[in-house]
Amino acid sequence: MKVKEISAGGVVYRKNGTELQVQMIQDRYGKITLPKGKMEPGETIEQTALREILEETGIEGTIIRPLETITYQFTLPGVGTVDKEVHYYLVEATGGKLQAQVEEIRGVEWLHPLEAWHQQVQSGYGNNDSVLRKALEALGFEVNGA
Repeated sequence: MKVKEISAGGVVYRKNGTELQVQMIQDRYGKITLPKGKMEPGETIEQTALREILEETGIEGTIIRPLETITYQFTLPGVGTVDKEVHYYLVEATGGKLQAQVEEIRGVEWLHPLEAWHQQVQSGYGNNDSVLRKALEALGFEVNGA
C-alpha cells in the first residue's frame, strides 16, 4: 500500500535594522534544520507552511515565493512505503516572538545568512542544502556547494 504524506515549511528571514538574518532550528536530534510539518485536512500547502513555522518557532510570516519541493520515500511499520513531499517557501517574518516549541525542537535562533549556511553544512540534513542555498541566493547571498 502506498501512502502519500505532504509537509510544508520554509526558510524564514527578517531584516534586523540593516542586517538580514535567517532562522535556523535545532531539532530534537541535535541537527540543524528548517521548520516544517504535516499538512492538515482543509489546509493549503502555503497555510501548512505558515502554521508550522508559527507553531515551531513562534514567528508569523508571509510567503515570498516557493523555493523547492523535496521528495523521498520511507517505510513505516504497519503502513508500508510512504511517499513524502516537502514544500519549502521563502518566508519573511512579519511578527510573533521567537520561541522554540519544546516538544518538537531544542532551539531556534536568528543567524547571519552565511553563519546559517555554515551551520547547515556542518550539522544539517543534506537534502536541505539546496533549499537553503536557493533561499540565500534569493536574498542576495552566494554560497558554495557543501
